[in-house]
Amino acid sequence: MNRRDAIKGLGLGSAGMMAAMMKPNEAMSQSYADATRGLAPLKITKVRAITTSPQSPRLVVVKVETSEPGLYGLGCATYNQRPLSVVTAIEEYLDPFARGRDVDNIEDLWQNAYTSSYWRNGPVLNNALCGLDMALWDIKGKRANMPVYQLLGGKCRFAADCYAHSSGRDFQQLEDSVKSKIEQGFRHVRIQLGGYGSGHLSKGESFKEAGFGLAGDSRMDSRPYLKATPKMFEHIRATCGDEVELLHDVHERIEPIEAVGLLKELEQYRPFFIEDPLAPESNDFFPILRRQTSVPIAMGELFNSPHEWVGLITQRLIDFIRVHISQTGGFSVARKIATLAEFFDVRSAWHGPGDVSPVGHAANAHLDLAIRNFGIQESVNFNEAMLEVFPGAPTIKKGFMYVNEAPGFGVDIDEEKAKKYPFPEHPGYWSPVRRRDGTAVRP
Repeated sequence: MNRRDAIKGLGLGSAGMMAAMMKPNEAMSQSYADATRGLAPLKITKVRAITTSPQSPRLVVVKVETSEPGLYGLGCATYNQRPLSVVTAIEEYLDPFARGRDVDNIEDLWQNAYTSSYWRNGPVLNNALCGLDMALWDIKGKRANMPVYQLLGGKCRFAADCYAHSSGRDFQQLEDSVKSKIEQGFRHVRIQLGGYGSGHLSKGESFKEAGFGLAGDSRMDSRPYLKATPKMFEHIRATCGDEVELLHDVHERIEPIEAVGLLKELEQYRPFFIEDPLAPESNDFFPILRRQTSVPIAMGELFNSPHEWVGLITQRLIDFIRVHISQTGGFSVARKIATLAEFFDVRSAWHGPGDVSPVGHAANAHLDLAIRNFGIQESVNFNEAMLEVFPGAPTIKKGFMYVNEAPGFGVDIDEEKAKKYPFPEHPGYWSPVRRRDGTAVRP
């Protein structure tokens, strides 16, 4: 890159570029403010939502347009279970709030947008706010002509180590899946016996025979799951060896005291972490769990508010913070969470399922690259349609996630191709899961 291109990448405009080119030594020490004195600040001209579903989940991407022709940023605001509510929040509230404001002042915009609804920390508004915030970071990177991770201090590692997902309705299916992931280069594998809670193991009469609930409601009893899970770990350790790191997601589907017993039993198999052993409503139970087991704990997928994660981190009650970045309100928030966690020896494990857009996955990966206390990243597989809609999406190679080196988050969106994949008819809500007598199970 020549000097003109490098200076252009700073977004100095023609006057600032001319001054820098004429006096190179002075330009090296000249502040950004001096270089841009007299130039109009770059303004937000529009904030809008783009919806698409190229791989089943209902994705919401925010596009922030600016007063500089052709310069825009993208952010992820995907809330698969309530996407249309997020679209309304973006277009009816955040757009008029943000128009005319300076794109450079990300923290100021976040703080004021956060309180603009007065009531805050809800999932719908947090996702909308994340879309705006993430898009502003994307713009910042593009103006600096740098990937976002460079704005955070540069790389701490060459790529983000990932874990893969393996499941099977029986031990043999699961074993085959784990071995396949190891052959692909993954060193960390999450193991599940069937779906969350191994609901297929629940047998006998249930609420359906009594006419309770609807035919589509599913069943999950805790006792079959609690008996099968240690046996699952035992089988995979015996057949796949001790080198692979094993993870498991309880998904908050058992009682707190049952979680204590389960984790104590799993200690002998040395899990990398057990995810969501408790529901967020049971956060006060973590000291009891912590005192009785040395199994590493990952928590936070459902968190929306600092009141949920700050105590767990500062009291060292968890080992991995697992927040869904858009649910917390943005990239700016996640950056602060990572900094807080570093001082309490808590590592990152950002939530990265299929219902996060490639823009959101790129944001996860840029944080992964730049923070010291990175732990692990959830891997994702994009189909051809997703890659067609989102050029520049992160890639997985031999168990590592890589970002491209384009400025910003490096991911774009083809809006015409996005229109080819409208939302499915089902609105996306979770269908009920029940115990044998019909009692609701979370989630």
